[in-house]
Amino acid sequence: MNTSTLTAPGEREVLVIGGAGYVGTALTRELLSSGYRVRVVDNLLYGHGFAVRQFLSDPNYTFIKGDLRNAQDMENALDGVSDVVLLAGLVGDPICKKYSDMAKAVNLDACLNLYNMLNGRGLKRFVFASTCSNYGLRDTDDLATEESDLNPVSLYAECKVAVEKHILANGSGNDFASTILRIATAYGISQRMRFDLTISEFTREMAMGRELLVYDENTWRPYCHIVDLSRAARMVLEAEESKISGEIFNIGHSSENFTKKMIVEAIEAHVPNAKVTYKEGGFDPRNYKVAFDKAYQHLGFLNTRSVNDEIPILVNAVQSGLFEDRTNDPNMYGNIQIG
Repeated sequence: MNTSTLTAPGEREVLVIGGAGYVGTALTRELLSSGYRVRVVDNLLYGHGFAVRQFLSDPNYTFIKGDLRNAQDMENALDGVSDVVLLAGLVGDPICKKYSDMAKAVNLDACLNLYNMLNGRGLKRFVFASTCSNYGLRDTDDLATEESDLNPVSLYAECKVAVEKHILANGSGNDFASTILRIATAYGISQRMRFDLTISEFTREMAMGRELLVYDENTWRPYCHIVDLSRAARMVLEAEESKISGEIFNIGHSSENFTKKMIVEAIEAHVPNAKVTYKEGGFDPRNYKVAFDKAYQHLGFLNTRSVNDEIPILVNAVQSGLFEDRTNDPNMYGNIQIG
């Protein structure tokens, strides 16, 4: 294990794999503003190169078009970097179910192959973006901690759990520190905006006056703003090795656990005449509330954004026409289809 003192941000170059995505662009901004050099590799699967144009004039930013599944692409991207954050993958249950073979190739096989390439390069930190979806369907109202049993109910979560197990089983023999972040459901306005996530989807449909159909309104999820998710990743890069090496952290805040109905009611406060229909029996059985105390205890991490603060911002953006209804381009604002 590399136990040397961490160098200053300006002397470190962080490779963000999947850095052109919804969270990746927010993390890029966080790292650049904190003085890091950032190298992004992304295969632009959804044609979202527009999301990184803002960074191209920054001398501390480099973009490489490459595929996580391609070993040579990864060799080229890894050359000379100090740290790696792995965000890339087919993100979410629907896209993984629709393209199951590709999901396994990217979210499992390619992630394992990448991890096995890292030892001996003199890296300082490796951060793996996992998901609170790993807790799946819980039969208790107790908050899930990092020690709670995992119950993945989707291919997406199954792959994340498998990668977590590989990292935990093999990390002690490496010369870098590995950390797993189980992130809550993301929300917030991004350069690569997604409207196929709960808060943004519900808000957009209601703000545009469309009827919203909500399945299983009393199921729970935790949420976290992409700015805070990015801060958490940066804090791991800067933390003492003894606090983060081989550790798993839930990333979010206990006050940001909501049922779907609670989200709808928060939006209705700003869109009072919204049309909402509730129905039981949806395809997504997940139901879990999560505790986030460990990230505060080890990292000092607390959220700076809240769902209730973000909803009026998003309502205003949608109603102001800042996001076009791009029905001819389903991937413009979501991970909908490939090819």
